[in-house]
Amino acid sequence: MSPLLTPPAAIEYAPYYHTYVKLIAGDPLEALRRQPRELRQLLAGLTEEQGTFRYAPGKWSIKENLVHMLDTERIFAYRALRIGRGDTTPLPGFEQDDYVPVSGADSRSFAGILAEYDAVRAATLSLLEAFTAEAVARQGTASGQPVSVRALAYILPGHEAHHLNLLRERYLPGLQ
Repeated sequence: MSPLLTPPAAIEYAPYYHTYVKLIAGDPLEALRRQPRELRQLLAGLTEEQGTFRYAPGKWSIKENLVHMLDTERIFAYRALRIGRGDTTPLPGFEQDDYVPVSGADSRSFAGILAEYDAVRAATLSLLEAFTAEAVARQGTASGQPVSVRALAYILPGHEAHHLNLLRERYLPGLQ
């Protein structure tokens, strides 16, 4: 049995991340494999202009959400790499609200963002699939909080599931 099929214990991640962990029932790798199809179904038929839609003033656009998902996946996968390889150096946090405005997301095409998405997702899956049971159980510190590789494997698809839900519930209804 894969060590990733056992959900992380609450002590393996900061309470904030429970929002994401609880969204993943079953194999987190299967969730990561399924999400690209879900994302493409949600975006099907949207124009480039609709990609800049914000459901309220001060909220990110659809494209900004997508690039935020990519940034976050890269950072969480990097954390998993470092911790999985036994690096005990505390890892810094990141401020998403600083990243998004300078990402240039709204000037990018959906095709370009989705090509990058595919590359990032393939790299994330390769990394997680290669971890041994010992690596999955390793714990480290990120953003001043404990986190295990197992927890990161659930947080990664959970974070995306959260944003897919936002697209369904807040963004797409505003485009009709």
